[in-house]
Amino acid sequence: MYVPALFAPPPSSYASRRQFLSRVGGGFGMLALAGLLDREALRAQDWAAPSAANPLASRRGHFGGKAKSVIWLFINGGPSHVDTWDYKPELERRHGQELAGFDRNTGFFRDQVGPIMRSPFRFARHGQSGAWVSEIFPNMARHVDKMAFIHSCWTDSNNHSPALMKINTGMTRMGFPCVGSWVTYGLGTESQNLPAFVVMYDTLGRGLPKGYAQNWGAGFLPSIYQGTALKPQGAPIDNLYRPAGMTDRQQRNQLDLLQRLNRQRTASPRHPFTPSPHQSASETDSELTARIESFELAYRMQMAAPEALDIQSETAQTQRLYGIDNPRCQHFAKQCLMARRLVERGVRFVQIYSGGEENERSWDGHMNIRENHTGFAAETDIPIAGLLTDLENRGLMDDTLVIWGGEFGRLPLVQRGGTGRDHNPHAFTVWLAGAGVQGGVHHGATDEIGHRAVEDRVSVHDLHATILHLLGLDHLRLTYRFSGRDFRLTDVHGEVVRTILG
Repeated sequence: MYVPALFAPPPSSYASRRQFLSRVGGGFGMLALAGLLDREALRAQDWAAPSAANPLASRRGHFGGKAKSVIWLFINGGPSHVDTWDYKPELERRHGQELAGFDRNTGFFRDQVGPIMRSPFRFARHGQSGAWVSEIFPNMARHVDKMAFIHSCWTDSNNHSPALMKINTGMTRMGFPCVGSWVTYGLGTESQNLPAFVVMYDTLGRGLPKGYAQNWGAGFLPSIYQGTALKPQGAPIDNLYRPAGMTDRQQRNQLDLLQRLNRQRTASPRHPFTPSPHQSASETDSELTARIESFELAYRMQMAAPEALDIQSETAQTQRLYGIDNPRCQHFAKQCLMARRLVERGVRFVQIYSGGEENERSWDGHMNIRENHTGFAAETDIPIAGLLTDLENRGLMDDTLVIWGGEFGRLPLVQRGGTGRDHNPHAFTVWLAGAGVQGGVHHGATDEIGHRAVEDRVSVHDLHATILHLLGLDHLRLTYRFSGRDFRLTDVHGEVVRTILG
């Protein structure tokens, strides 16, 4: 029987629902609430949720992860797995043949489907593991014994924007937190003077990746967890430097005044005789807390960030290692070196995008795969190899996870009208190296021409679950309540790829 009184809001004489539960029915409502809270605490175990006072404070994960930080080398545009890391000699034998039963809607241009096309690149074995590597990566090839290759990745979309959303946020639509935001929400950051999550995009005027800043957005998480994008020109971060004429003392006084105003006692409209601090009355407003913290972080960054991003303080030998003396790769080399300096100083998550927005301005080789991939490989091969060498020499590989990969792969067919390849959501390769990763291993496989992942297939959710696991986070337990539901990065999916774990 429906009893309206049971579903009505608590009487105005009670200050809160919690007080209402503790007084009515002999307190049995509070007993039930305590049981629910105990169950939540048991589920969280040793992981502590972020505090409102310092949402970026460093926290323990669910268990002891080997990785403390991540550098994600995002190969924007969809690199061709069959022309980079997934050698398919059958392409040579079947070059020019039609692929029977091929679904013309697989790629983006359904009316430009051509026959099977061999790779224009030679492959050779490298390292003790004997990994096959394309000739376009002569420097990275020396590091294959550090890498764990996942050859059986697949995704949901054949279009860049939703595929970028998927690989970054786990969803093909906008509005969800990206991996970097989930990681910083879960672990905070070791550095309180630098952003927890930093993004670097193309510096050659080729634009941002499709989907723009949504790729590093915090979605429904507090905005303090969104990525801080470094600008390619001018000051890398807006308002990084103190306004001319303002002293450190004056700026500190301004921030202290804001804090005092925020904490001043004001009368509550419902309880005029029970004043409460403004901030306490707005505890549920995460945007307010994040905005306050952003002012304080900006102040601290004015001293720390310029030093962290100053690659000129590195030795000439280190700069040459990354390829900063090479005009072809200088821009990406600087970003890789900055990434090392950032994680060395406690930044939790760094993502670097190779390539910009439009098709041939990224690894999106529709018309000429040889020209496209040769060009972008020349920009990235030396810097990435230099990064891996430098991390190892400094002992940073022990707790830094490095990821290489894009949003999808490319078809083993030629796209009519050129010598390129269309998008392929059914198969792509990602490699990981560093903390917690077993080097020189290969997980999964595609079919004989690289069309589909067929052995030990790995979804984007599986990849995300594995990244979180390496950081000491259980993807099933890293949740955030929004709109009455507990959300997680992997939604209701995800399995850790344990074959690559060290």
